[in-house]
Amino acid sequence: MPRSEAETRKQLIDQMLDSAGWKVDNPNHVTTEFTINLSSPALHEAEAVYNKKKEFSDYVLLGKNGKAIAVVEAKKTSKDAALGREQAKQYCYNIQKEHGGELPFCFYTNGHSIYFWDLENAPPRKIVGYPTREDLERFSFIRKNKKPLTHEFINPDIAGRDYQLRAIRAVLEGIEAKRRDFLLVMATGTGKTRTCIALTDALMRAKHAEKVLFLVDRIALREQALDAFKEHLPNEPRWPNIGETNIVKDRRIYVSTYPTMLNIIRQEKQELSPHFFDLIIVDESHRSIYNTYGEVLDYFKTTTVGLTATPTNVIDHNTFELFHCEGGLPSFAYTYEEAVNNDPPYLCNFEVQKIQTRFQKEGISKRTISLEEQKKLILEGKEVAEFSFEGTQLEKQVTNKGTNTAIVRAFMEESIKDQNGVLPGKTIFFCSSKSHARRIEEIFDELYPEYKGDLAKVIVSEDSRVYGKGGLLDQFTNKDFPRIAISVDMLDTGIDIRELVNLVFAKPVYSYTKFWQMIGRGTRLLEPNKIKPWCPEKDRFLVLDCWDNFEYFKVEPKGKELAAQTPLPITLFSLRLEKLEKALELGEENIALSEGAKLRTLISQLPAQSVVIREAQADLSQLSDVNYWNSFSSEKIAFLRNTIQPLLRTLSEVDFKAMRFERDLVKHSLLTLSGEKQKAEVIQNSIVKTISELPLSVSFVRKEEELITQSQKTSFWAEPSHSARETISDTLLEKLSPLMRFREGDQRPDTIHLNFTDEVIIREKVEFGPENESVSITKYREMVEALIAVLTEENPILLKIKNGEEISAEESTTLAGILQEEHPHITEDLLRTVYQNRNATFLQFIKHILGIEVLQSFPEKVTDAFEQFYQEHNNLSSRQMQFLDLLKTFLMERHSFEKKDLISSPFTTIHPCGIRGVFSSQEINEILALTKALAA
Repeated sequence: MPRSEAETRKQLIDQMLDSAGWKVDNPNHVTTEFTINLSSPALHEAEAVYNKKKEFSDYVLLGKNGKAIAVVEAKKTSKDAALGREQAKQYCYNIQKEHGGELPFCFYTNGHSIYFWDLENAPPRKIVGYPTREDLERFSFIRKNKKPLTHEFINPDIAGRDYQLRAIRAVLEGIEAKRRDFLLVMATGTGKTRTCIALTDALMRAKHAEKVLFLVDRIALREQALDAFKEHLPNEPRWPNIGETNIVKDRRIYVSTYPTMLNIIRQEKQELSPHFFDLIIVDESHRSIYNTYGEVLDYFKTTTVGLTATPTNVIDHNTFELFHCEGGLPSFAYTYEEAVNNDPPYLCNFEVQKIQTRFQKEGISKRTISLEEQKKLILEGKEVAEFSFEGTQLEKQVTNKGTNTAIVRAFMEESIKDQNGVLPGKTIFFCSSKSHARRIEEIFDELYPEYKGDLAKVIVSEDSRVYGKGGLLDQFTNKDFPRIAISVDMLDTGIDIRELVNLVFAKPVYSYTKFWQMIGRGTRLLEPNKIKPWCPEKDRFLVLDCWDNFEYFKVEPKGKELAAQTPLPITLFSLRLEKLEKALELGEENIALSEGAKLRTLISQLPAQSVVIREAQADLSQLSDVNYWNSFSSEKIAFLRNTIQPLLRTLSEVDFKAMRFERDLVKHSLLTLSGEKQKAEVIQNSIVKTISELPLSVSFVRKEEELITQSQKTSFWAEPSHSARETISDTLLEKLSPLMRFREGDQRPDTIHLNFTDEVIIREKVEFGPENESVSITKYREMVEALIAVLTEENPILLKIKNGEEISAEESTTLAGILQEEHPHITEDLLRTVYQNRNATFLQFIKHILGIEVLQSFPEKVTDAFEQFYQEHNNLSSRQMQFLDLLKTFLMERHSFEKKDLISSPFTTIHPCGIRGVFSSQEINEILALTKALAA
């Protein structure tokens, strides 16, 4: 209902001023109908159109000194607020002319929309609430004291790299040019946080900012950012300090997660005004964050700097729009390639090792399960044919311990090790679920009990032991153990641990953005003045890809486009609106009115303090008249669907389990009204199953036992009329939806747990050629063997070798030159890598490829030698066999050793005296002879 100007002021503007601390009835705060004398000639050129001797400003807000600090011009709700723009501007200049002092800040409003204009400094902008007196005093101080930013000093001790300086300078120059939104695209590890701390420092010294908010999406990143601000700006007060939960206003640096800040601004008593911050830094700025927590940025409309490591070519165009980036170009960009190729490099390069087991590649079936395990299944009375799963179903519908064991063993063999050459360096295992992570942890503990459960630890966000000094994350970052962090999402982004040298993708990843954020965990180089004993050097890191992620992103460079998820409250509102339309179409007016009432109930639950809802008050006010809901035109329905329905995204403080049950009931009712019996029956069966999972052991549930029992009968649903079916639906909604929180069947069906022996069948990594081309070892071997097969048909030297004839040294050199020139550029060193034999000659490799001579790989040679040793010493103790297994792994990894190695780590984990504490002198001599022969 339209309001007069007086009603607008009393019912809307006065209340909003009061919520910002301006008491309209207190003359020390606000003067209404403030008189401006126009006796002086030519006060301002804008006044020429006004032929008056006096003007009356609707509101003048007073500073602490009693002088006008702001003007508010009011229009009634039915008018455009912009009609007061020039009038408010004139009042500001005339007040300054008459009373002296500073130019007041300018506001104009129609009660619903508010605009703020810092005259002579920035264009008008829409805001969601008035500044407090403290805000305006701060604005005034900044306006008077701020210095030009073009040549402002940037502290190189905080961020001194050339690209960091360029990024900061781009923002400073943009602020000077009156821009308010910036997007910095910087590869993970290039120091985005330090760059923003140096930017904050410059803006504070130049008196452009006093209050800064740094937004992150997880608690661990908040702690990391707080530590960085403490290190580089130790004298700036920060929030929160350890143990603080309530917001305070006397700090200058605020670091918060999105959910925490959203809760703060939605409180009925708003602790922070929309103008509390002068600068907001948004870590990992992308559209998905904005969709969920954009309300925070809509509330604090101030200078905003977005940070992202997502490559520019795959950033969502909406992200560019969000930060007003013209032509899809960020404010500044610095890529991973630039950082790696710098001299000296700023980031660490990586190599990729593909790991794949038989079950991953070929699935679990009668064809791939070993005969021994098939016999075992038969003895247990199980049908082997029942076990049939695709490799892609692993860690989804089925989990197999043998597969995870094979991956863990392969990791321990292939990983980059510490300086002792046996234990892996710091590693993150990326797992698909928390249960998957726990299974991996159990396998590490089973395979390597000598580390007493400290080698690998699960680190997930909901575990309270993760956080704080001495927590699991602190241990992983700052202590020798654990070496391996097993993570589900928590360590995918943002975590800064320079000593990471291995990343294991034990899950498939479909988001290109997330994939490169995960890769970024390993890109940081060591800081020379902060070397830790367990990682004295780092020139590369290793990515073990167990799920063909790199191959996937070659085929799908931007990854899988995930469908936008519609919030449940919007879905429910949409279904009820669709049902209302169907009822009107069928002439079921009572059902339509009932649905209207339920839509109105949903709307009443919208959070009043949400900035989205506050900005929509003009639209929502149309619904407050009871008569609005007595009839429904097509225009009304379109208004509800297009304007009101999107607001339901703000509805978060609700019982979503009850709402899902309500959604299904409405969907069933709509399908029944529409005559779609088969679809309605499917939904009905789902509802019946849901109700059956309510536990009667709970007293609240037991009270509705009769209704629950009746609902399981087909006859319960067999009412002939629409109105009777509506009564059933309403009864179920009223009585049972509040009980859904007790439902027992609210989880996915149990995963099938298997324990079949699996083995790694693919281990691939090789670089070749002048351009350092990279393909899998298997692929490279195929390319080598295919080339030699083709050349053998026409090359006389290869024909001689194939026919068993001897060739001269000169012919051998000629052949080597030919093969090195031909793609894939075959060399003796590459052949030694591919065939895992360090001692064979070029000619021996050729004979092996032609099938004339059999070469044994070094791992095969070591394995056979140790197997023979075991057979000759069949009285070995379990500790002795454990020692020999460790020695076998050591040899495969290092290819050589010295005697002193056997009395050092890792062998001292089995006995403090190493080999001397496990074997006799004679046995030690035999072992030394064995290893000497292998390492020769």
